[in-house]
Amino acid sequence: MAAIRLEGADLIALAEFGETTPRGIAGVIARLVNSGELAAGTRLPTVRELASELGVSPATVSQAWQALSRTGLIESRGRAGSFVRPLSQGWLAPRMRGMAAPNDPVRLDLSRGTPDPLLLPALGPALSRVSARAETGSYQAEPVIPGLAAVLADSWPSAAETIMVVDGALDAISRTLDEVVRYGDRVVVESPGFPPFLDLLDLLGAEAVPVAVDEAGMTPEGLAAALRRQPVAVLLQPRAQNPTGASMTADRAEALARVIRTAERAEGVVVVEDDHSGMISTAGDVTLGTWLPEQVVHVRSFSKSHGPDLRIAAVGGPRDLVDRIAARRMLGPGWTSRMLQTILLDLLTDGTSLDAVAEARRQYFTRQRALGDALRARGVPVATADGVNLWMPVLSERSALVQLAASGVRVAAGTPFLAASSPATNGTGNGRSSRRDGDFVRVTVGMVRSDIDEVADALASSAQHVVAGGY
Repeated sequence: MAAIRLEGADLIALAEFGETTPRGIAGVIARLVNSGELAAGTRLPTVRELASELGVSPATVSQAWQALSRTGLIESRGRAGSFVRPLSQGWLAPRMRGMAAPNDPVRLDLSRGTPDPLLLPALGPALSRVSARAETGSYQAEPVIPGLAAVLADSWPSAAETIMVVDGALDAISRTLDEVVRYGDRVVVESPGFPPFLDLLDLLGAEAVPVAVDEAGMTPEGLAAALRRQPVAVLLQPRAQNPTGASMTADRAEALARVIRTAERAEGVVVVEDDHSGMISTAGDVTLGTWLPEQVVHVRSFSKSHGPDLRIAAVGGPRDLVDRIAARRMLGPGWTSRMLQTILLDLLTDGTSLDAVAEARRQYFTRQRALGDALRARGVPVATADGVNLWMPVLSERSALVQLAASGVRVAAGTPFLAASSPATNGTGNGRSSRRDGDFVRVTVGMVRSDIDEVADALASSAQHVVAGGY
């Protein structure tokens, strides 16, 4: 395919705005890609060709190409040249594709939402204490080993009739929704919220009913309005909400439970809680199950505290529903590896491991407070956050991504976190406005180990700047 030539209006735009800087060139290319004028697979001009057209040095264009590559908009194919990157990664669901970061190395990757690997407890001691043989006496044995079942029950935030173990939080959410949701049903979700939840609902043929969140999570008035649409389930994150970092107070949880208890025809609504960051959250245990024990399925994941690759989450709630989930699972994977369960049990009871998780919680709190304070001091109105993520308002999502990429920093685009009919901003900085100044990005603060002021400078500059041409 022949290389395209930037000419006419595009070159005029660059010249008129004086944007023959790396950031300006990257901004115009980003606009052309996002508008569809440059289709996936299109070969771009060589660095020397475009430098000659614009009258700039090849180094200037090269820096723009590097920024666009870090953002994931273009890719280099060696001697074949640079091309507009295809959006599709077929093994990922649509919104998960939107979350996927390019593999291009950057100086600081704050896009992934994962815990700092340096703050995870060491697995070596636990592994050394696990039996060398993976023994299972019966395929029909209880799916949770007794010791882990006891530890989970003792730490559960409310009295659950039964608790089982599955392969991570998304496995738990997916299996619960499979039992509750049918094609055409409505499910209340947070907006912004976790993109894979929306992908799951699309797969089930369900309609997402978005509710805004504030500094204490899902709002009671928003939930009350959503319940009038007769949903079958409510899906929420009680602590360290992804992406906003909001944590629910006991008062808010009680208020939400009261809304559900008093709403017409809501007695059968199932509340699914994803407590994915419980052990690294600075907020206390909270669940609507305290007031609605027969309607709440609480999911507790250990990925953020003990490592994503352990793939373990616990599910607790009404026996009838949880037993249905367990029975269906026995016809698939059966159970979560009892060796992995034994490792988790060791990590949850070993003093050194517990101290490591406590130190991780302290570190994340310190990083959140330091970066949040630094951003607010620079005029960026971020809300106080818990856990590893922060939701940052920006004038232009794409401009912010491009500018940060140019400085070697990657964050996550905000768009995948928003339900299709997201409500207007609620005044807390956590909602979404229909105006162009209502864009956001998610920043994984948990990975900011040092240089807080330098990171805050880069983030604040990107939040308050729009690249020529927009997107």
